[in-house]
Amino acid sequence: MKKSSRSKLPDIKTSIFTTIGNLARQHNAIDLSQGFPNFEADRNLMDLVSNAMHKGHNQYAAMPGYFGLRETISGKIEKLHRRYYHPESEITVTVGATQAIYTAISAFVHPGDEVIVIKPAYDCYEPAILVNGGIPVYVQLDTNGYQIDWEALKNKITAKTCMIILNTPHNPSGRIFSKEEMLTLQEILKPTNIIMLSDEVYEHIIFDGRQHESASRFPDLATRTFVCASFGKTFHVTGWKMGYCAAPAQLMKEFRKVHQFAVFCVDHPVQRALARYLKNENHYLALNAFYQKKRDFFLNGLASSKFKFSPSEGTYFQLLDYTNLTREPDEDLAKRLIVRHKLASIPISSFNLDHRDDKVLRFCFAKKEETLERALEILNRL
Repeated sequence: MKKSSRSKLPDIKTSIFTTIGNLARQHNAIDLSQGFPNFEADRNLMDLVSNAMHKGHNQYAAMPGYFGLRETISGKIEKLHRRYYHPESEITVTVGATQAIYTAISAFVHPGDEVIVIKPAYDCYEPAILVNGGIPVYVQLDTNGYQIDWEALKNKITAKTCMIILNTPHNPSGRIFSKEEMLTLQEILKPTNIIMLSDEVYEHIIFDGRQHESASRFPDLATRTFVCASFGKTFHVTGWKMGYCAAPAQLMKEFRKVHQFAVFCVDHPVQRALARYLKNENHYLALNAFYQKKRDFFLNGLASSKFKFSPSEGTYFQLLDYTNLTREPDEDLAKRLIVRHKLASIPISSFNLDHRDDKVLRFCFAKKEETLERALEILNRL
């Protein structure tokens, strides 16, 4: 093969989401694997999009996003987290959080730079680092509650470290990084010039009265952080691919240099609709109770099963420990559940360092109650 045609990602294999999704469709399985709801979004939101189209908002939006939406996002963040981001220079609307994450990495990671990735990690981080010539450096969460060893993280920092990626609420574990943990991270990073990328797509899905500790709440972290978020996750419209990124102006300036040539701008009528929809705070503040009801329904239905679990603290995912059932590898069990029992989940080893197998599967409970009932019948028969 000629040098010019060599792959930039030679070791990247088909995503576990694609593998499991294809198998689930092939066997007509109940799909609790991928993170998307199987219920409709609010009709009012869809009507707002339609109205925006009919009012003629069908051409390019401003490159950083419709200003009215950026203003609303700024107000939301300031009210929730007491941090002001200027809508003109510090907020950009993106094609989902994934584009925000990829753009931030592309803007700052140079060949040979090291990026600290906390495992298990969502699978879009590492390819973005690698394709830009960066080197992922891993810190693995432990098997007991997915806690982080802060001393181990500190020891991973070198002169080549340019970025650290944090995800809270954390996918796939469902845990939330506490205020104390965020303060610890702030102290570790304070003497450095390391940029932080904070993936906060589940910012509005928090349970049991807990608080989402956004990086924007912590003064030193906020000055070095890209906060990436998702309207798709928040408003049950993952197919719309709508997100945003907030960061200090000097960081956002570089972000937009990449953004403008990657996508330039995102869906204009949807931005107009979201700007109006976000005015009603209840549309996102009520999500905690909405999803906690689903989580509790799912876990109560497993009370007499052989699975072990700690209730998810946030996100719409729940990990189930299956060691009372079998010791087989998690990928084997996940595939067997699809083929034999018609139920799809995600094996977590795919996201761990060296494919560490904790004997847990991840289930998405962002589903209709009747879907969860059918899944529970299967899980309780195992």
